[in-house]
Amino acid sequence: MTGASRSERPVESGPSTLLDLHREGRLVREYPGVRRLLCGASDAELARAGQLLARLDPDEVVAEHPAVPVVSVAVTGHGTLAPLLPSLTVELARHGLLLRPHLADFDAYVFDLADPGGELYRADLALCVLDPMVVFDEVPVPWGPEDVERVARERIGTLAGLVARFAESARGTLVLNTLPLPRRFAAQLVDHRSRARLGAVWREANARLLRLAEEHERVVVLDLDPLAGEGVPVVEPRLSQYTRTHLSPALLSAYAREIGHLARHRAGQGKKALVLDLDGTLWGGILGEDGPDGIEIGADGTHRGGAHHAFQRVVGQLAAQGVLLAAVSKNDPEPVGEVLRGHPGMFLREDDFVRVVANWRPKHDNLTELANALNLGVDSFVFVDDSPYECGLVRHELPGVSVVPVNGEPALHIEALLRDGWFDTPELTREDVTRVAQYRDELVRKDFLDGFDSLDEYLRQLRVEVHLVEAGPAEVARLSQLTLRTNQFNQTTLRLGPAEVRALLDDPAVRVLAVRAADRFGDSGVVGAVFTRRHGDTVHIDNFLLSCRVFSRGIEQTALCAVLRHARAHGARTVRANYRATPKNTKVKDFYPRNGFVRVADENTTLTHTTLTRPTAVCRSDGTTVTYEHGLTVLPVPPAHVHFTEIPGDDGS
Repeated sequence: MTGASRSERPVESGPSTLLDLHREGRLVREYPGVRRLLCGASDAELARAGQLLARLDPDEVVAEHPAVPVVSVAVTGHGTLAPLLPSLTVELARHGLLLRPHLADFDAYVFDLADPGGELYRADLALCVLDPMVVFDEVPVPWGPEDVERVARERIGTLAGLVARFAESARGTLVLNTLPLPRRFAAQLVDHRSRARLGAVWREANARLLRLAEEHERVVVLDLDPLAGEGVPVVEPRLSQYTRTHLSPALLSAYAREIGHLARHRAGQGKKALVLDLDGTLWGGILGEDGPDGIEIGADGTHRGGAHHAFQRVVGQLAAQGVLLAAVSKNDPEPVGEVLRGHPGMFLREDDFVRVVANWRPKHDNLTELANALNLGVDSFVFVDDSPYECGLVRHELPGVSVVPVNGEPALHIEALLRDGWFDTPELTREDVTRVAQYRDELVRKDFLDGFDSLDEYLRQLRVEVHLVEAGPAEVARLSQLTLRTNQFNQTTLRLGPAEVRALLDDPAVRVLAVRAADRFGDSGVVGAVFTRRHGDTVHIDNFLLSCRVFSRGIEQTALCAVLRHARAHGARTVRANYRATPKNTKVKDFYPRNGFVRVADENTTLTHTTLTRPTAVCRSDGTTVTYEHGLTVLPVPPAHVHFTEIPGDDGS
């Protein structure tokens, strides 16, 4: 490619380009481009890339690129786990993240989980990697299913106690995994009745492990059975025997991919919208050439049509859990609408989409306009298309979009879409279930705006209502989700898990407010949060965030006015607030100055939340954090068009 830098070469040359950068000693300098270079890499290419990237010093990368998000990961377990680190490194790099690893000593997981001063308790993600030998190393010979049951019960009982201790005082998320059962153990039992009993005992042990995630908010348990069930080998016998690496390289690689999904979510990089091509993706054939009756779609039609129908059912399942669906197709709008509304083979219908864009413009332009219409960043999009040309063009023009290429075999579409867990989240909330309807309402609001000559008149007629409520247990999951998913109106990008939000609710010095909003088109639910704490005669706003879909309606000013009024009514002399710049929140950099705050300090340090029993880092690689102060002498006035419900006690009562 003439005139292109190495970091801008086509995707197909990505892995070889990475090797070139390594040989030239430029990997640290070019690290922000690594994510793009890894697009489209095969599993074998990712494995080689991981070996190169694992040699980098994270401190050198951070010094060169302070804005790169860093995720600290501590790894402990029963067997040898050094082979896991390259896979973790490359999986995080695929999502634009930098791994800061800590590898514990061999078979140190009991000690590590019991040590509150250790690395496991300080990491963003603490991985306790379990393997079958956790049990079978303690099983005597000869043995039967009852021996396995006894040892498994003892081991998981010990683990459950350690997990409870971790959940009480650690700051990050603990990741456990189920124990896959290699065939070589079942095969040692010569009677089928004993083999069946062993299978039942083993599954009961794994069920107890999985339930630990229900008991503790800081715990995630990855189920490895689906991976083994799809043919990923559980063990490589030579490595297990000679190096005590009891999970195969392929299984460790698949495990690392799941960890990459968790890390991406914790770093606030979750996806919100699935944008689909139509021809060759949602149905077979080309609508403009084959006509509505000629496209392949329908469970009762051709085999390929049934495969497309199965893919639509999976897409519908994602939509039912809050994923926004949109379609962008090079087609005329009329036949597209006809198929979506009335074709008997379609599972998805027009109402399942927040928007259907059918025209002949470049798809990257349509994606940009769609993002603006939904008030989302394009980096919230996952784009699925069967055309290599369209996929390559979108990757080039909109590198923030996650592109999922599908090929001419529709039976493989589901696997391609689900492989990277783009929409994974720790817990569904009420807002997730109603999100599609809320965004559809938002598009109606935009159409409503077009009917007015002035924004002021539009806002008056919109009849915005804002309610600030003291958050309680019912709001914990939603508030955590907002901190993890909100990037544009997020003053400090303070990322909090449910357990951390709950700890704040229990702290008497902290006040957590949930911002609810509604208007003439419906109830938007909890759309924002304000985290404050009192220290002497100063109220500190540790973070203020608002969902991107409700910007520019006066909701943020109304909430801030209420916080200031409450602070003054309760004897505070000043209110201090922090703003930490990120590439995504620049539109709110002057929010505090516009509302009467003055700049008092800059700190080129990592912002921490001091109200928890342990400091919680907001981000592992900070830019400058700016502190603003309001003297509470002259308070800003909330917008006249907003109807605000007072919080009890705001007037000083």
